[in-house]
Amino acid sequence: MNDQATSFRPDNAGAVTLHYILDPLCGWCYAVAPLIQAAHESLPVAFHAGGMMAGANRHPVTPQLRQRVEPHDRRIARLSGQPFGEAYRDGLLCDQSAVFDSEPPITAMLAADEIDGRGLDLLARLQTAHYVEGRRISDPAVLHALALDIGLDGFAFDAAYATQQGEPTWTHIRASRELLARVDGAGFPTLVLERQGRHEVMDIMGYLGQPSAWPSRLAEVARSGS
Repeated sequence: MNDQATSFRPDNAGAVTLHYILDPLCGWCYAVAPLIQAAHESLPVAFHAGGMMAGANRHPVTPQLRQRVEPHDRRIARLSGQPFGEAYRDGLLCDQSAVFDSEPPITAMLAADEIDGRGLDLLARLQTAHYVEGRRISDPAVLHALALDIGLDGFAFDAAYATQQGEPTWTHIRASRELLARVDGAGFPTLVLERQGRHEVMDIMGYLGQPSAWPSRLAEVARSGS
């Protein structure tokens, strides 16, 4: 687990953490991004990146991939209001030299978290870069530039990226997948509220496009435990 904050005590009832099981190349994780941001403003959020397109599952951009993701993208835009840019739709998704690989952006998130607990901040920037700007977020040079965009020191980021690359990233991916299985999560995204050692999978998809309603539901569950 990669906890980015320590404790949140609603009504002194005990520490609460929201565990976010995700992938940086998951469109539905992009759909819930405003909800994650809203949650992160009120309680600790720990991210667990599952490597949906990492290793043997990395995927070159092909016409078949485009045909598969476009209906999901349209549904995500309709339900969540999240934007999809022309550079993504007509650029990246048509670029057959590009490869979708979750491993490098996960490494970058871990590096940002190691530096200053900024993993979720970098995730938000990665998602915008991918879905709006059509940038290759599996490219280390792009990752470096995006880290600079959120205010991280370039030398510190490069050093942390080197430290997290390879086995540390895969250790994190394996642990994330184990957590997903342990809580019987349906896939990415899965959110689990941990309160006094108890874990409850949260319904987040019903709050798409309603970022103002989501924190009150979290607070209710945190207080009552149900």
